Amino acid sequence: MADAEVGDDGYGEDPTVNELEALYAERTGKAAAVFVPSGTMANQIAVRVLAGPGSAVVAGRRQHIVAYEFGAASRNAGVQFHTVDDGDGVLDPADVHWAREAAAHHYPTAGLVCIENTHMAACGAPWSIEQLSTIRAAAGDLPVHLDGARLFNAQVATGVDAADIAGYATTVMSCLSKGLCAPVGSLLAGPTDVIDAGRIERKRLGGSMRQAGVLAAAGLVALTKMVDRLADDHLRARRLADAVAERWPGAGLDPACVLTNVVTFTHPAPLALVDALSKEGVLAGTIAPGVVRLMTHHDVDDAGIEQACRAIARIDR
Repeated sequence: MADAEVGDDGYGEDPTVNELEALYAERTGKAAAVFVPSGTMANQIAVRVLAGPGSAVVAGRRQHIVAYEFGAASRNAGVQFHTVDDGDGVLDPADVHWAREAAAHHYPTAGLVCIENTHMAACGAPWSIEQLSTIRAAAGDLPVHLDGARLFNAQVATGVDAADIAGYATTVMSCLSKGLCAPVGSLLAGPTDVIDAGRIERKRLGGSMRQAGVLAAAGLVALTKMVDRLADDHLRARRLADAVAERWPGAGLDPACVLTNVVTFTHPAPLALVDALSKEGVLAGTIAPGVVRLMTHHDVDDAGIEQACRAIARIDR
């Protein structure tokens, strides 16, 4: 980062940012990409560009863009969500068909379909190619935005290349932080005209940066050196899932469903559990009432996992 060659990215003059954007576009099979500060901003740009004001965005009710962005899409883009069930992390094509057909019955016209892969709230579940294909077909002429914050976790877990996964979407977003280890930054990729419009929306949202190459340099390391190691995170998450299922068999967690780096489960006193884990040196969080989340990443090694498993076994809650 200290040695990065920089320029003014607001004018497209930062060579390191340009290199990062080109690399991500290539990795996802898209024509162009834009570097942004956060995944939330990337999602919001996609909605602003792809969905018209007053339209309905079809998405799973537990997706990040619906539940964890503080209602940003309605405020930023003038859209409303048509939420559907995504308990297992995927959408039912019939629900997408219904949302499209509902416009003939005085419902808002559907303007965009959003999917999330991997689906964080569903224990980081990855989509299969067959599932992606059926949703793409159900969307018809509607654009599809893929919230691929953990797209490369999906690639590693399924063995399907990121470009093949993203090929079913108009636009795709990925975070360079999280398992890829960069300190900050995300990317949005898609057709050239969409990304050109996205750069304008990035400016409007306050995301146009100056000498951003210092951040993009870390992003290049993320994409070139940190993808394969995600498999280690997945194995460690499965070890955590086994410990949780053994300690709380009624928590609704099937360890066999933990294929990436996210472990979510129900608990009657989640805040008390998070506090108890913290006292054991284990950091956890909540994502909904009664739902606890554990994550694995580069800074959690095997010793840390075993520490967490011992703490889970000891906690009397």
